[in-house]
Amino acid sequence: MSRPRPERLDVKVKEIKQLLPIIVGLRVKRLGYLSAIVGVDLGVEANEIEVIYYFCPESAVIALRVRVPRQGATLASLSDVIPSAEVFERELREMFGIEITGLHTTDHLYLPDDWPDGVYPLRRDFDSAAIAGAGEKV
Repeated sequence: MSRPRPERLDVKVKEIKQLLPIIVGLRVKRLGYLSAIVGVDLGVEANEIEVIYYFCPESAVIALRVRVPRQGATLASLSDVIPSAEVFERELREMFGIEITGLHTTDHLYLPDDWPDGVYPLRRDFDSAAIAGAGEKV
């Protein structure tokens, strides 16, 4: 992997339990705002999804990277610390199947209410045949 640009800091968080204290520390030190939380499915072979939390202090970018298992992944919600995190967390839940504990709203954000359980459209092994008929009700 190439080195990040000087205005970018990539931090690999080894243990999920370290994530929230690091984020609280960023907030306390006022080291930027949360600009996005994204998921990257590393595939069935890797059996992991990488979740990246992007914080932007001025023109710099801090990326906190944590890996979770594809099956049974759980992360704590940041919404009590950063209210705007909830929309990103709901997207992770809906599109990747990562359970976010402490969400205030668990309704679908993008997908129709009758979307099949266990079908996550941003996973690499997503099969569109699994959704035949979903969302046809008006």
